[in-house]
Amino acid sequence: MRLVLGSASPRRKDLLAQLGLLPDDIRAPDIDEDPTKGELPRPYCARMAREKVKAIVAAPDEVVICADTTVALGRRILGKPKDAGQAAEFLLMLAGRRHRVITAVAVKHGERVWERDVVTTVKMKNISDAELNAYLLSGEWQGKAGAYGIQGAAGAFIPWISGSFTGVVGLPLAETATLLAAAGYPITGDRP
Repeated sequence: MRLVLGSASPRRKDLLAQLGLLPDDIRAPDIDEDPTKGELPRPYCARMAREKVKAIVAAPDEVVICADTTVALGRRILGKPKDAGQAAEFLLMLAGRRHRVITAVAVKHGERVWERDVVTTVKMKNISDAELNAYLLSGEWQGKAGAYGIQGAAGAFIPWISGSFTGVVGLPLAETATLLAAAGYPITGDRP
């Protein structure tokens, strides 16, 4: 049985490695990731993971795993910022407040799909202008939902979370292991 990671994210590959898993192949899906009008963050995130996994063409002996991470401030979806100005806008909205990070995971084997989403509450401290400008100059905000990655320099902005740290990074490991096992992909021991 082969494992296919449906993501170009190096963070997801690194997180799979924490489970002792190395994907046999990486195939990033090409789908429209725009939310529909009025779509709420949690259903949006679940839909993205499901659409990603369904977009990956797989052989019968392949298990495909895809995920989507969304930052939600109330009903608002804060996706990947298009530029430094939007990154600053997102970070200033999040500063001094709690928000939710939702990561949905979908695993496919054959025609069957297993899904799970994990919601983590995150508190971001107030950020000074100097901290914000230094972070924006680092470029770390690029390609990250909500304009930050907890595993990088922005970790200094996060004094508290309630939920899954690996879910905030981009792949909740406990839930991922459960989904892979349900799909018949062995997590531990010998893999054929």
